[in-house]
Amino acid sequence: MPARVKGPTDHVLIVGAGLAGLSTALRLAGAGRKVTILEREAVPGGRNGLLQKEGYSFDTGPTVLTMPSLIDDAFNCVGEKLEDWLELKAVSPLYRAFYADGSQLDVHANTDEMEAEIARNVNAQDAAGYRRYVDFVTKLYKYEMNDFIDRNIDSPLNLLTPNLARLAALGGFRKLAPKVNQYLKDPRLQKVYSFQAMYAGVSPQQALAIYAVIAYMDSVNGVFFPKGGMHAVPRALAAAAQKHGVDIRYNTNVAKIEYNNGRARAAITDQGERIECDVLVLNPDLPVAWRDLLGKTPLSVKRLKYSPSCVTMLIGSNKSYSHLAHHNIHFGESWNGVFDELINQKVLMSDPSVLVTVPSLDDPELAPPGKSSYYVLFPTPNLDADIDWRTQAGPYRDKMIKTLEERGYTYFGDSIEVESMTTPLDWQAQGMERGAPFASAHTFFQTGPFRPRNLARGFENVVFTGSGTQPGVGVPMVLISGRLAAERIVGPVK
Repeated sequence: MPARVKGPTDHVLIVGAGLAGLSTALRLAGAGRKVTILEREAVPGGRNGLLQKEGYSFDTGPTVLTMPSLIDDAFNCVGEKLEDWLELKAVSPLYRAFYADGSQLDVHANTDEMEAEIARNVNAQDAAGYRRYVDFVTKLYKYEMNDFIDRNIDSPLNLLTPNLARLAALGGFRKLAPKVNQYLKDPRLQKVYSFQAMYAGVSPQQALAIYAVIAYMDSVNGVFFPKGGMHAVPRALAAAAQKHGVDIRYNTNVAKIEYNNGRARAAITDQGERIECDVLVLNPDLPVAWRDLLGKTPLSVKRLKYSPSCVTMLIGSNKSYSHLAHHNIHFGESWNGVFDELINQKVLMSDPSVLVTVPSLDDPELAPPGKSSYYVLFPTPNLDADIDWRTQAGPYRDKMIKTLEERGYTYFGDSIEVESMTTPLDWQAQGMERGAPFASAHTFFQTGPFRPRNLARGFENVVFTGSGTQPGVGVPMVLISGRLAAERIVGPVK
């Protein structure tokens, strides 16, 4: 049995109403615990935030929603159903990929549809290879999910299951890029089925093939979009939690944790209020929670290496483009070079690959009538790089606009009515270590049992949740981390 917190668990205090904190809260409420959430912002969501400006509603964090069954699972813990709280639309195509040679490719979840797309736009050999690739990632997901992702891991010995041997036989511990290339020969397909490694903070050349499971989660299982934008997800989870007795206190900033004899006793707010608890769950970025709230930084946390960061621009525009899908990936000519620049050289991309999401395409109410909203993401190095964003933000913003205009977004700069830019420095100010919204990188020794545990060493009643702990980064992973945190407190949650 996985280790659990010690002592009473009647009142659980959760710091942070991010997706992981809300996932934890619903499970604990369903298990009969008194739950209080302290959230510094006026709305729930954490990184999955909301910006409203001049009639536009922007998601400030993740834009790609996969594995909605995990959201439904959280609702089920209090006897609720997802469809009563959220209206989800399947995004089609999942992505539209644009390439430097002028070609484009639509990515579909339906295997027959995608096979036909590849046969039509690439070749028959790669269409057959795609079929085999889908079989590969489906098996990966089957072998990984229960034993390696959706469970608390206390020791590498916990991984010694029959599925470990199956993963090894499948080639899951080889490098991702060569494994993808084994099935898909066309470089365009190799890019669109391996770029997901960026979510894990590593290059496809560096990542293990087990990270192709991310490709399963979106490119096979599907991508969805909630009516009202991605922020509708934390709003719904928070509302369901409150319906079932969870006390969420917004605009409440926790300054420090009071503890003695290895046991957290209370949270102290920046207004001096003291809120007692039996168990403490920390949803802020793990290294920040250690340093700023617990007043310590273990050596294992000091040694963490972080994912690349990104610059995002939220744009309200009077211009639309008929060639775009909901999610659009624009690949430059460079591929290996992009990751080398971001991760090894720690410099800005010389030939950018970028993501442009158009949320108003599937929900026009997110923009004023006749207008469009855009979420533009350019990967960048994190704050370990020698880049002064106080002076570079303006020039880089202009470079982003110029790049988009060169990639087919004619007069994009001139059509902007509203804009908001977030740099690595801003991510850091929001509480993300090294300005890295994708948290510590999923290198081999920062993955699975080697990723920071969700039980705080030296404390008998402090649990972490969120992307900095197991199982890792991404909306599905942080929702799972909420279940794992709850299970550290009350045991298996149904």
